[in-house]
Order: sequence, then C-alpha cells, then structure tokens
Amino acid sequence: MPTEGDPTSLVKATHLIILSTTWGMQIWMSFVSGFVLINTISRHTFGLVQSSLFPYYLYTVLGGSFINLSIFALYHPQQLLNKAETVQIASLFVCVIFSGLNAQWFGQTTTEVMFKKHKIERENGLGDEVGFGTNIEAYKKLLKSDARYKRLSWKFRKYHALSMVCNLICVFCNGVNLLYTAGNLKTI
Repeated sequence: MPTEGDPTSLVKATHLIILSTTWGMQIWMSFVSGFVLINTISRHTFGLVQSSLFPYYLYTVLGGSFINLSIFALYHPQQLLNKAETVQIASLFVCVIFSGLNAQWFGQTTTEVMFKKHKIERENGLGDEVGFGTNIEAYKKLLKSDARYKRLSWKFRKYHALSMVCNLICVFCNGVNLLYTAGNLKTI
C-alpha cells in the first residue's frame, strides 16, 4: 500500500540518517577498523573482537537496509518508478538479501570455523602474534602437518571471502543510494 504525496521531513530525515549511518559504519568496519586492529593486537584477540562486533554490525546493516527499503517502497509505487528510482529500490533490495545472507550464514560460519582454527593454533603455540603475516612460516608448517587445520583453513577462507563479497556488495548498494539521494537534495 503506497503512501500518496511526498514524505514528511521526518520521514526524509529518518531515511537519510539510517542510510548515511549504515554506510558510514560499513566504511569504518570494512576499510579502517580491521586493518588497525590486526596491526595492534594479537591474532586471536583480533578474532575475538571481530566475533563480538560483527554480529551487531551485520544485523545493523540488515536492519538499516530493511527499514530504508520499506520507507522507499512506501513512497515509490512500482508503477510510477522512473529509472533512477528503479536503481535505488533494486539496490536496497539487493542489500537486504546480501546482508541477510551475511548475518544469518556467512558471518556466523566464518566465526565458528575461526574458533576451531584458534584451538588448533593454541595447541601449537600460535595466535599471540601481532600484525598480519607475522610468524607466517609456523602457520605454513601447521597447514602442511595437520590435515584438519588445512581443511578448516580452506573453509575459513571460503566463508570469509563470501562474507567480504556480501559486505562489499552492500557497501556499493548503499553508496549508490547515497549518490542518488544526494542528487535529489534541493539544497545543503
């Protein structure tokens, strides 16, 4: 049931605040925090911090995307969509789908596998290194000597890559929406 007329200032502000906050959080989590943390705390501490932050992050992106899709769809009936609005609603929909997959499946599986890897690493005296790529030879040796660790490492890389792709798709979709929204502003 579409709403007739233009959205109120409150609805516009809500949409813009949620969209910009979600996108800003995505930029921070995707391109800043991980790189800072991996170079300042131990590998296992980094994993623990990420496992605590990411569920909140992933569900916040999902919730923000869903709310923005709902608001946008409410004020833009399908029959009246122009090309720009079609791009916006499609990208919001894509973001809901991919953030849902990430929150419900890829993110959780990545974390579960990571903790299994951490257990094997601790048993082998690894995990307290600070900085990405530190003590790489010991990890390579463990990969060659432990078949279970090798399987877990492959599974971790697979799900971590899928999670990253979902996240980057959502960053792109929300960025597209911000560009279109900014293009529709009458003034700043």
